Amino acid sequence: MEAALSVFVEAGYHGAAMDEIAERAQVSKPVLYQHFPGKLDLYLALLEHHTREVPELVNAALKSTEDNSDRVAAAISAFFQFVERKDAAFRMVFESDLINDPAVAVRVERMSTQCATAVSEVIAEDTGLQPEQSLMLGVALVGMAQVVARFWISQEPPMPRAEAERLVTVLGWRGIAGFPKAPEAD
Repeated sequence: MEAALSVFVEAGYHGAAMDEIAERAQVSKPVLYQHFPGKLDLYLALLEHHTREVPELVNAALKSTEDNSDRVAAAISAFFQFVERKDAAFRMVFESDLINDPAVAVRVERMSTQCATAVSEVIAEDTGLQPEQSLMLGVALVGMAQVVARFWISQEPPMPRAEAERLVTVLGWRGIAGFPKAPEAD
């Protein structure tokens, strides 16, 4: 799986070859095909793993504290952590050259929706906004974090991660803090 990930990240789906994956994995091509009937099956298995991982990171970040400004910081940090990993799995998740394939699109959309929903639930609980309003804000915050983290990692040299996270956290927190907290229920 590591060998396949590295080939897909470097070459994209269309440029990746099962021969190269087998060679890097130090297995024969028939052995590779015993585990995965085709290149798409292998790609989808990797994508499935990584698109499940991102919402887990976001949920863990949201549960890591009860302080809302710290929650914003932790959720934003989850995206920076994911894009900074050495395996560059984020390229498969966020920059796939196969995004128009329905099987890929459904996994990426599910991941984005799960992240935005997790954020929106915290927003709804704290502000009393309607679910559709909270979801719109959740999508906005998750989208901002994901796009900025990808932009940050592409810069040469990138600004220190802590500074990038701080800037985005301030922006996100100042925006979401503009929505008043719901009165405490007795």
